[in-house]
Amino acid sequence: MAFCPSCGSNMQGSYCAKCGIPAQGGQPAAAGGLAENAACALCYLLGFITGILFLVLAPYNQNKTVRFHAFQSIFLHIAFIVFWILLGMIMPFSVSLILSPLVGLAGLVGWILLMWKAYQGQKVKLPVIGDLAEKQA
Repeated sequence: MAFCPSCGSNMQGSYCAKCGIPAQGGQPAAAGGLAENAACALCYLLGFITGILFLVLAPYNQNKTVRFHAFQSIFLHIAFIVFWILLGMIMPFSVSLILSPLVGLAGLVGWILLMWKAYQGQKVKLPVIGDLAEKQA
């Protein structure tokens, strides 16, 4: 019979029934089956859609870390959409034509970086948006 390395209770299967730690070590599994780091990374996958989804789903909406990443994803993508629209309205067409791919590339790199860091279990707090997300979480 195997015992949990974290809490010492009997393990049945590959996860501890009491604390959710895998038998081989690592991140604890949430009640829905996803590890916390995977849920945090998936908050960014489809922008505000998955952010809202993780705020609604029962086992994840009670986890403070998942809630932070969900709110940060929502606020970031809404701010990015507003910035994109304002860029198109304010800038002349020729300047907007040059800046749009650069802004899009910066957004893509930031999106991938946030997902990667969340999957690694690191908390990247964006300057203004991160403070708002932390207050909401």
